[in-house]
Amino acid sequence: MNDSSLKSHVASVVLVVAIAGASLFLAAPPLRAKTPVYNRGELLSMDSQSCGSTESGGKTVAGEILGTDAGHHTTQEVLCQDYVLQSDRLIYHIRVKDAKHPVLLPVGNAVEFRIEKSSLFLRDPENGKQEHEYVVISMQTRTDVSTAGAAGSARATTAATDATAEPKP
Repeated sequence: MNDSSLKSHVASVVLVVAIAGASLFLAAPPLRAKTPVYNRGELLSMDSQSCGSTESGGKTVAGEILGTDAGHHTTQEVLCQDYVLQSDRLIYHIRVKDAKHPVLLPVGNAVEFRIEKSSLFLRDPENGKQEHEYVVISMQTRTDVSTAGAAGSARATTAATDATAEPKP
């Protein structure tokens, strides 16, 4: 190969690689953040439960020096809001994760929620799209739905079996 043919060969290889790279870049789907998928549910009730206590007071430096501080402590119980959230198949008992800044939610209203890792994120679609993080205390299956679903599927199975069965002479 002479020098000019080598240069044209290298130029054609570079051009092919550039075209292949550009086509891959243009064909790739755009990188977007995943849009979370929300489930719908209804807040059935809210209760206040004890979730700890705080102490105020204590000894101060001035009180120690002057001898006037008797070590007076005041203990106050901290209450957390526990909500009952009913979805189409489950009943969740949830508690706000940030107990210092609780948000009161509208009981009896429909809400949207999603579960990610170990947290439940809840939002009220009527009052904005801001999510609030909750901890799931417990979960139960809804007996009214599973019983109706099982009876409905049993009827459908029986009907399908009767329809496919050969008639007896």
